[in-house]
Amino acid sequence: MPDAKEVGAAIKQICEEKGIPFESVIASIEAALAVAYRKEMAMKGKDIRVEFNANDASMRIFEVHTVVPEELYQTYLQEKEQAEAAVAAGDQPIATKEEVLPVSGEEVQKRFNPKTDVALSEARKEIEDIEEGDEIRDELEVPGEFGRMAAQTAKQVIIQKLREAERETLYQLYKDRSGQIINSIIQRVDGRIVFVDLGQAIAVMPPSEQIPGELYKTGQRIKVLLLSIEKTNKGPEIVASRSHPELVAALFRSEVPEITSGAVEIKGVAREAGSRTKIAVVATDPSIDPIGSCVGQRGTRVQTVIGELGGEKIDIIHYDTDAVKFIVNSLSPAKILAVQLKEDGDQKIAMAEVAEDQFSLAIGRAGQNVRLASRLTGWSIDIVKSEATAEIAENKVEAVAEGVDNNDTAEKK
Repeated sequence: MPDAKEVGAAIKQICEEKGIPFESVIASIEAALAVAYRKEMAMKGKDIRVEFNANDASMRIFEVHTVVPEELYQTYLQEKEQAEAAVAAGDQPIATKEEVLPVSGEEVQKRFNPKTDVALSEARKEIEDIEEGDEIRDELEVPGEFGRMAAQTAKQVIIQKLREAERETLYQLYKDRSGQIINSIIQRVDGRIVFVDLGQAIAVMPPSEQIPGELYKTGQRIKVLLLSIEKTNKGPEIVASRSHPELVAALFRSEVPEITSGAVEIKGVAREAGSRTKIAVVATDPSIDPIGSCVGQRGTRVQTVIGELGGEKIDIIHYDTDAVKFIVNSLSPAKILAVQLKEDGDQKIAMAEVAEDQFSLAIGRAGQNVRLASRLTGWSIDIVKSEATAEIAENKVEAVAEGVDNNDTAEKK
């Protein structure tokens, strides 16, 4: 028997190194010892349980029987007699209910198992007040030492149980952190796939979740968004992202106290990672400027976010419940003369009218400005040139900016 202090110290060391609860390690040891005992003593199928005491490295071993209804036991006896009679007559023996478990709906019908069950009538011969569902624990003699094969089995089970406990611990640690930003270090780059070290787990960042053109080097410190955490047989599978729109929103939440407090709300984000983002904000407190809060004094807050994203352009716009005003704001920096709305079933189409010199600005390079505005507002936006004179166009711009004269500048169809 190993020294108790050595055993206790080893268990504590495992707990600290693997970051798993002490109870999980003890449970793993008890399960391993039970498997080893069944194998050593040829007790296959028996319900063997071990109680291991880490303080003195001692153990107690029990064979457990569960008390079941009398009807199950009687059915088992009848089937056994039929099988024995069939064998005596030279016929093919029928399958016993231990071998065939018919399914009713989705529930497997309970059958009597002589290795793990005991009938209520038999159990009451030993314990008068015992009830169905109770357990009878018969303590067994602890062997001086397990054989080589049993010891090997115990070792394998312990390793497997510890791995399972470690995986479960990591999953529980990260399962509720989806959508959060985590400071990470790039562990390695394998082809186009980047693996990042989150501190206690490794996350994978596939090409689709990377910022186009951004270079990743081993040892580099970056902020990533935890996109998803899934439980698998090999442990938690964590996917990290640098391209998801929620990363921008999360960065602003970490930089702008007004968003954290709820005084400013982020109503939407449209992003083309590595190039440009439009983010819509609104103040719940009328005394607060939502755009000014996000920009910060001398632009310090927004510049911090831009720096983290490698220089990605960010447009911060006012959100408005009025679709016309929201579309006008979303097409910034272009000046919009008029907006016409049309809803056709599930399709929401907006036609934005601009002066000729604002046409290319409203569309943006390769259509990016109008594309992002469409994603942000949820409206399919078409940009058309105005035929109005320069003076009329200027008046329309002022009217739209002030949110008035909707009959002329923002017709809804």
